[in-house]
Amino acid sequence: MPSQVRLKKRPQGNAFPQWRFTEDETPDLEDGQIRLRLAYISIDPGMMGWVTDKRSYIPPVNEGEVMRAFGVGEVVESRSDLYPVGSFATGFTGVQSEAVLPAEGFIRRIEPGNLPLNYFLSALGMPGFTGYFGMSDIGAPSEGDTVVVSACSGAVGSIASQIAKLAGARVIGIAGGPEKCKLLTEQFGLEGAIDYKSGSIKDCLREQCPNGIDVYFDNVGGEILDTVLTRMNYKGRVVLCGGISQYGDMDSVQGPKNYLSAITHSLTLRGFTMQDYLLQIPEAVEVLTPLVEQRKLRVLEHVVEGLQNFPEAFEMIFAGRNLGKLMLKVEQ
Repeated sequence: MPSQVRLKKRPQGNAFPQWRFTEDETPDLEDGQIRLRLAYISIDPGMMGWVTDKRSYIPPVNEGEVMRAFGVGEVVESRSDLYPVGSFATGFTGVQSEAVLPAEGFIRRIEPGNLPLNYFLSALGMPGFTGYFGMSDIGAPSEGDTVVVSACSGAVGSIASQIAKLAGARVIGIAGGPEKCKLLTEQFGLEGAIDYKSGSIKDCLREQCPNGIDVYFDNVGGEILDTVLTRMNYKGRVVLCGGISQYGDMDSVQGPKNYLSAITHSLTLRGFTMQDYLLQIPEAVEVLTPLVEQRKLRVLEHVVEGLQNFPEAFEMIFAGRNLGKLMLKVEQ
């Protein structure tokens, strides 16, 4: 019997949302639909926004509905010529073991080849595309620039930092804990790493970015964003990708205190979501796939097994306990 995770109650204040587990049959296929057996489901910080009843770029998940999520899996039944049985697809699938989806909806056929399916939720999925477009299009680093990336050991930050490295920039990553910082310098080859849990971020930035910062890729907001703004160079670019430090209480989100630095240093602060780049996904696929295949782009993943562990995995990402792209492996 297919399994689902549904939103039981929206988050209130600092509390996490509540979930309900069900085992419901999926409907029979209509013309133009496919049945997808899920292999992996993505766990993303943006999920907190999806369950909050506030104006956003996408309607919120309603209580009682299957939780929204990206997933990847195999087509096991099809009434569409676009997706024959045995092909693979990724897109908005929901947190469930099986999904019936429109073949021409927000779903994309993939050709895994020798690559594992989980890569299509990380470096070759939305996190990879987000890091690629945010850094290359908005941050636009050039050789010799100093680039700082927060939540750098996470799904998006790890890709964004490597894209900046490939452009010839000098990259400093911000992460939580010595293990994550060691990974950034030793495995990603970044020029430096700052542990925000230890010591003064301001002092570390002054030491590791003595000539200022040209590009800042922000995934956290809050105090770190405030501090980085004071170190930005003239006409620097700030890529506003996420604000995970603020997701714990969506009713009291705090903006940057040092926004006057944007005026005095002629900064560009630009927010974005992948909604801005949906039509350009083929470009990202073309660029990122050979980089992954040739191991020029390191893929970092954290896999939790079983749909029953979704609540734990959801909370894990907001506690920073994951290393790399967090996802659920669906047990069949």
